[in-house]
Amino acid sequence: MGHWFSRNITEPGKLPMLLALTSFVLTFLITRMVVRLIRAGRGPFKNVTPGGMHIHHVVPGIILIVVGGFGAVGSSRWGVAAAVCAVVFGMGAGLVLDEFALILHLDDVYWSEQGRQSVEVVVLAAALAGLVLSGFSPLGVNEMTPDERQNRASLIVTLMINFLLVLMTLFKGKPRMALISVLVPFVAMFGAVRLARPGSPWARRFYRKRPKARARARLRSFHHDRRWDRPRRKFQDLIGGAPDRPDVRES
Repeated sequence: MGHWFSRNITEPGKLPMLLALTSFVLTFLITRMVVRLIRAGRGPFKNVTPGGMHIHHVVPGIILIVVGGFGAVGSSRWGVAAAVCAVVFGMGAGLVLDEFALILHLDDVYWSEQGRQSVEVVVLAAALAGLVLSGFSPLGVNEMTPDERQNRASLIVTLMINFLLVLMTLFKGKPRMALISVLVPFVAMFGAVRLARPGSPWARRFYRKRPKARARARLRSFHHDRRWDRPRRKFQDLIGGAPDRPDVRES
């Protein structure tokens, strides 16, 4: 185990990435646990409200990202400084992305349905960082042989094809799949040949005069959402807590 860790993590300079990913995930999980305790009125934790103003944890998160990011730029991939900066950066990223929905909507939607977006972004960011840590390179560069990488024409053609597949997946209304396909081009091939989601730029442009394609796209989207929406929501509630239910008022 020690030899594997040294050969695959320490020697290639991936230890800062591993530390950043670990501190990112742990910070997010601990933050969610503390916030859920505050929400339930348990434990010694309280909201930080100096002068009556609620300080969201995205504020210290930004400070940690700036400190850790600039420190990482000024250090190498090896050494204590790089490790410390990676941990600081990961902690800051965990605090910031935990309130991603708040930043996106410019409103305190932490415990609303929109707040689920924060959990989605954190899970996606952790997955992408894990892929990079595992050795995946953007747009399939890691799958090319050394000779192909040295051949400029072959390199450019491969990158352009994979990039176009990623764009097609994105325009078909599949942003999560597009992000993952930046590191795993096979996912982009799958997303590019599948039907676009209704309302996506691709569907509005190419399905406008194809009623059968529009109907198939709506039907496939309905079945997909019906199959995966409930498990996804349960997973989000398990990690981040269930959102507040909207008040139902009788008219």
